[in-house]
Amino acid sequence: METVGQLTGGIAHDFNNILTVITGTIEILGEAVENSPDLAEIAQLITDAAARGAALTQHLLAFARKQPLQPIDVDVNRLMPKAIELLRPTIDGLINIEFVPEGEVLAALVDPNQLTTAVLNLALNARDAMPNGGSLVFRTGNIELSDESAKTCDGLAAGKYVTVSIGDTGQGIVGPDLPKVFDPFFTTKEVGKGTGLGLSMVYGFVKQSGGHIAIESEKGRGTTVRIYLPQIEGTAMPAMDSRISESPRGGHGTILIVEGDALVRTYVITQIRSLGYTTLSAGNAQEALSVLRSSDPIDLLFTEGMPGSMNGRELSIEALKLRPTLKVLFTSGFTENAIDQDGRQTEAYSCWSSLTAEPIWQG
Repeated sequence: METVGQLTGGIAHDFNNILTVITGTIEILGEAVENSPDLAEIAQLITDAAARGAALTQHLLAFARKQPLQPIDVDVNRLMPKAIELLRPTIDGLINIEFVPEGEVLAALVDPNQLTTAVLNLALNARDAMPNGGSLVFRTGNIELSDESAKTCDGLAAGKYVTVSIGDTGQGIVGPDLPKVFDPFFTTKEVGKGTGLGLSMVYGFVKQSGGHIAIESEKGRGTTVRIYLPQIEGTAMPAMDSRISESPRGGHGTILIVEGDALVRTYVITQIRSLGYTTLSAGNAQEALSVLRSSDPIDLLFTEGMPGSMNGRELSIEALKLRPTLKVLFTSGFTENAIDQDGRQTEAYSCWSSLTAEPIWQG
């Protein structure tokens, strides 16, 4: 599973680079043909297909445990009803939904958006297992695992955890299939009705969050999936500001763009020039340092994560030695360089950089 995770993480990175070019250029073309309905419809088809590809790469990154997470202290008793409300429009009236919260559930340290997505994935799987109706029960609770009981939880450390479980009265899973349900691309659904990535995405997210996921099922008697999440200890990370400005304003100045993928680099240069900026470019850190040692005026270093001998953060440190007043903007589709071992964004890739005294990135 670890090997497959490494492989899928690398594939997702390459997909992200390709999709960056597709989604960016089709947006430009879409604006150019918006007065031609036939061409606009074709442009929208490409946009929709690219969106599906982006969703697929997100699933791959989740399974590979390489998606940037924003864990905060989460009251799961408040989160679950909101998730259920999102779910209700997709649930048949023949399925009864029940939420059974434990009275005093402690806060969990988890990314609330990703937890909501995981709950929805599990609930939709449960719905599909009950084509003739049934019962869907959501539960929350606290649990303390001893050293002995933790041994049965795939290497989970002993301690206190918050539990979230989703149980159904559906068809259940046959015994030989049960150990495979978290494997990527494994599905018991008919061809065309499932990618086999839903449960593997949930598995990767839970593991990356420092938790555990267990499944119990019996053919003809339903399935229960239980998630264990670490209880909050100390100060949680603050939620990041996810607001997006209404439209890019543009400006003036010179930006050095460092991007290893030639297609992505060309696309980024085109977009930034369209906003009125002058651009310089480099394909790797060494080329960038050569440009930085020149006499060319440079106001901003725009660098990707760049896995290799010198990554984007290391480049920025060297760049600031050469030009102490330089602003730095980090961006990357290769999340392994942007997250720490707990799945959180590293300091250099957060909204507030340790390299400058002011925010360098938003959105």
